[in-house]
Amino acid sequence: MSCILHIETSTSVCSVAVSEDGKVIFDKADRTGNNHAEALGSFVDEAMSFADSHAIPLDAVAVSGGPGSYTGLRIGVSMAKGVCYALDIPLISVSTLELMCVPVLLRYDDMEENALLCPMIDARRMEVYASLYDRALKPVRDIQADVVDSDTYRKWLDERPVYFFGNGAAKCIETINHPNAHLIDGIEPLAKWMMPLAEKKMLNNIHEDVAYYVPFYLKDFVAKTPKKLL
Repeated sequence: MSCILHIETSTSVCSVAVSEDGKVIFDKADRTGNNHAEALGSFVDEAMSFADSHAIPLDAVAVSGGPGSYTGLRIGVSMAKGVCYALDIPLISVSTLELMCVPVLLRYDDMEENALLCPMIDARRMEVYASLYDRALKPVRDIQADVVDSDTYRKWLDERPVYFFGNGAAKCIETINHPNAHLIDGIEPLAKWMMPLAEKKMLNNIHEDVAYYVPFYLKDFVAKTPKKLL
């Protein structure tokens, strides 16, 4: 097996974890807001010191690859690349929406066999970044930026139960308004949930090109025009 440093900065939560042989041995998260640039460096230092103090060499760095906050993703990927360059180890990218499904599958093992999972990341107003997965994490619909109305997911809701979760789900559930629509609270993308997905990619030797890798922003960054002072 392997030891992997995990970095997740796609939303307002900044988190770092270390896993070894399929177990999370270090985990830290900051939920105070968008101060990732400050918190991430400290967390990564702590994580690497922890691994070093236990004589555990890092074999790879896994980073949450989006979609999500443009600034957050950029900060996380830059840090991940820096560690990879410094230690000459591979970079693994994990889909932010896919990793959000991990705690749902772990906590709700009695879910219907034909159920679909719909992780949602808030993209302001009634827009979310979302995808649909079955219980084996096979994509049923590609990742999109959805402006949610009552018909957005009706095609799937008419056929089977769909579980919505993430920081964009609560604002949408009333608009979706379907008997097969279920809301799961308290699900957020955290570094520790990346472990099984990153381990699988490590086992299958699926790595990113450290020099050229960019996260999946989904939407182009648009700089705001500064307001005139006078």
